[in-house]
Amino acid sequence: MFEFLKKPAPGGDPVGTGGEPAAGGRRGLFGRLRARIAAGTSFLTRDLGELLPGRQIDAALLDELETRLLTADVGLAASERILGELRRRVARRELGDLEALTAALRAALVEILAPVARPLRIDRAHRPFVVLVVGVNGSGKTTSIGKLAKRLGDQGCKVMLAAGDTFRAAAVEQLETWGARNGVPVIAQASGADPAAVIFDAYSAARARDLDVLIADTAGRLQNQGHLMEELKKVRRVLGRQDPSAPHEVLLVLDASQGQNALSQARVFHEALGVTGIVLTKLDGTAKGGIVVAIAAELGIPLRYVGVGEAIEDFGEFDVADFVGALLATPESPPP
Repeated sequence: MFEFLKKPAPGGDPVGTGGEPAAGGRRGLFGRLRARIAAGTSFLTRDLGELLPGRQIDAALLDELETRLLTADVGLAASERILGELRRRVARRELGDLEALTAALRAALVEILAPVARPLRIDRAHRPFVVLVVGVNGSGKTTSIGKLAKRLGDQGCKVMLAAGDTFRAAAVEQLETWGARNGVPVIAQASGADPAAVIFDAYSAARARDLDVLIADTAGRLQNQGHLMEELKKVRRVLGRQDPSAPHEVLLVLDASQGQNALSQARVFHEALGVTGIVLTKLDGTAKGGIVVAIAAELGIPLRYVGVGEAIEDFGEFDVADFVGALLATPESPPP
């Protein structure tokens, strides 16, 4: 697990606040992230080192840096925003060496990411608080639901899961496995059942049992299939009949290794459903990581959680300073 995951404190606040990570594992976690960056197509630090030897920091060098940013999936909007500030500072002769340029780059990244680093908060005024989880097949959606249920349960919330992905039998079985592992009830129906009906029944059951949170799985909707998006809208409408404020969170799960395709998915789901939070999975599967910046810069949707591995502890709140520090640390340097 990488250090930019904030771990919940034991016996923590049930509304979802995270605790500080334990000291001692920090260097090892950052070492893993730095090693992955150095081994593959690097994000930034190695590229800066390759660009700068014997060169002046000037407009031509920044043009090359912009190409590297785009290659790292930072995206056009975010790259232009970052380079605009760097070019202004170069023109004022404020960036004279690699250290100054790296510090400026760090500040630009933090400025983009800080506003979206907002973990999920459970509003106790709504019982149950409904989290509708959406995303395409293979994004890690069902696994993220299981890990979120575990996290909320550890923080004192009483949780129920709704198996709304009724078209993929393995999805129901997977969710039931997570439910059994976490001691969380799962509401499911036969394969092919109407997802809206399943989630309607789950809401009724969660309310009758006075539970805190209902997390509803949905089918892996392909963003280019309009009729499937309409089914998700139907689920939302059905929930709204039971509680006009539900769902209280529309949580989109994205696969970080998909790069710009993940950004495309986020645009379409947000337009159709009004996404209120993002889970970004499989950050361990890419050495670039720039898609985090691209999504933050273009959409500004809160980044609730990130996943960096298969283990249940490899899921947690996003920490901006640690994430940027890992991306910009050289293999020899200590973490910030």
